[in-house]
Amino acid sequence: MFTQEPTQQAAPHIRTFHPRRGRIGAARAEALGRLWPQRGYDIAGDGPGFDAAALFGRTAPLVLEIGCGMGEATAAMAAADPGRDYLGADVHTPGLANLLLLAEQGGLTNLRAARGDAVELLRDLMKPGSLDAVHVFFPDPWPKAKHHKRRIIRPDVVSLIRERLRPGGSLRCATDWAPYAEQMLETLTADPGLSNAHGGFAPRPADRPVTKFERRALAAGRRIFDLEFTRK
Repeated sequence: MFTQEPTQQAAPHIRTFHPRRGRIGAARAEALGRLWPQRGYDIAGDGPGFDAAALFGRTAPLVLEIGCGMGEATAAMAAADPGRDYLGADVHTPGLANLLLLAEQGGLTNLRAARGDAVELLRDLMKPGSLDAVHVFFPDPWPKAKHHKRRIIRPDVVSLIRERLRPGGSLRCATDWAPYAEQMLETLTADPGLSNAHGGFAPRPADRPVTKFERRALAAGRRIFDLEFTRK
């Protein structure tokens, strides 16, 4: 187990996601059953520590995407970046099945799926300095004030992400929710171990694919905010 040394009694873990149920089609169900034993990782039950070399079959810089959705963007980025390994983490089984299906169809040997709470993966299973990058694209904005504590970009989770990044590793975020974007910028700027790569909001990175979700946001007139911070 790789945990932080607590200075006081640990606070109860606050979930950053809505548990979702969704029907899984026959093709995705078949792909999940066939591909998961070799390409999937269950955060709650696959051992005392995350072994990237065992899961990917090689040692390479590792990118963790928190909340990979249906996997289209993750697969596209993995295809364009074969020198790094990509791990898409989500709680939505149909999306993870689709991610594995896309990986198989694209012949992507550098893409794997993790099922469960990404905060638990970071906190309990990953070693400090083991990640090259973390991507948090369009997370749940939890717009009601009483739910802001559930946002994934909050000080305690940002500190955890930063500790799992190697020095010089990057945390990249994107959102179409302006109030959340401002809170993200404030929270990330306040972390003493992170440095803003652009001084404010980042220009839209060319390597981040435009997803259906982003196209809907743009069609609705919402601005897309990108951020990029690096570990000092």
